[in-house]
Amino acid sequence: MNRSSANFPNNVFSVSPTLLKFGCCFLLLGLAYRLFSTNIVPISPRAVSDDGKYPVSLNFASGFFPLLLIWSCDIFVGRWVQDFNGPRYTNATCSFIEAPQNCIKNGRPDSNYLYWRWRPNDCDLPNFDAKKFLSRMKGKSMALIGDSIMRNHVQSLLCMLSEVEDVIEVYHDESYKNRRWSFPSYNFTVSLVWAPFLTKARIFEDDNGVSSGLIQLHLDQPDTIWTEQYQHLDFVIIAGGKWFLKSALYYENFKPIGCHRCHNSNMSEIQVNYAYRRSLNSTFKFFTESKHKPLVIFRTTTPDHFENGEWDSGGYCSRTLPFKPTEARIQQFDRMMRDIELQEFDMAATTAHRKNGLELRLLDTTWLSALRPDGHPGVYRQFHPYDGKDENAKIQNDCLHWCLPGPIDAWNDLIMEMLSHVSDLD
Repeated sequence: MNRSSANFPNNVFSVSPTLLKFGCCFLLLGLAYRLFSTNIVPISPRAVSDDGKYPVSLNFASGFFPLLLIWSCDIFVGRWVQDFNGPRYTNATCSFIEAPQNCIKNGRPDSNYLYWRWRPNDCDLPNFDAKKFLSRMKGKSMALIGDSIMRNHVQSLLCMLSEVEDVIEVYHDESYKNRRWSFPSYNFTVSLVWAPFLTKARIFEDDNGVSSGLIQLHLDQPDTIWTEQYQHLDFVIIAGGKWFLKSALYYENFKPIGCHRCHNSNMSEIQVNYAYRRSLNSTFKFFTESKHKPLVIFRTTTPDHFENGEWDSGGYCSRTLPFKPTEARIQQFDRMMRDIELQEFDMAATTAHRKNGLELRLLDTTWLSALRPDGHPGVYRQFHPYDGKDENAKIQNDCLHWCLPGPIDAWNDLIMEMLSHVSDLD
């Protein structure tokens, strides 16, 4: 039905001249502000098409939001553009790159993946300034909490910061999964905290991923490995991940409630989406109920790029160029995780604002990561993997973690920009 044939009241489309003038003035003021201001307001895309394509147009419930966007920029939506300046560090200048991510040393033959930078659609994103970052972090402590992707990110951050000052490791546990580094001149510490589920878990798995027992996961109890450090932290970067795909026995209130892929007829099968939502809810609840108020940055899920299989079934990633925005697809599992993340984050942010004044920010790396199928180690997770082998040999690929240097370095640019809007760091 078109508008002319609809039975609308006569005054629906009438507008007061005074109101119209006010609206025009407000719009012009917004445009002027956008033209003369360099302020970037990080906001995150909420809309994903049903087939997992790049974000569709945003829809706003309030008519004021489009005017707000005149002077704001979503730094998480954009494209990768060529940058012939190349990476800001190499495996020759940084000693923090672990072997599985050291693609250059491991013999990856192409180098084009090194010459790209992230550009938001509506603004410029400054490069990470290590000296300015350390100056802002003077006397502060930061922890990155999560799984091996967070470890991947810590390596990137340390590589960039070590261009300014030598880093001193001041702590590591026996497995080197929990570590802490210091920048003495700035009295700044960076910690890596291993908590792949964020909540309490007993894991029976070796470093090669070989399991000797079912994971026991307490969905309602945040992991004490990070909660006991929380009171001493000024900045927290935290994320969930793909560990929730693993077979696990789930607990709530110290009692088993069911399991995921445990093939036990006496236990109820519980889907991953319930477990992930419950763990995130418990994590955010801890933040919003704590009297301590660090800046908490929650990072969204990062898609993998396995093609024609998974990590254990012959999947590979051999692309050498980024996707164009229209080529990217988000798989169903990643879309499900991201939807849960956004829902739980929004509820927690609302609660934090009302309840304890906690600063809770979203680092939405999903889309910019989805555009970089070329940035993974692939077979070059191993040192010269084809040495002594046939060129058609089947070798396990890593299409989840990131080469260093590589696309994950852009996450530091995003964090730097987000921190530039924290007033007490200026």
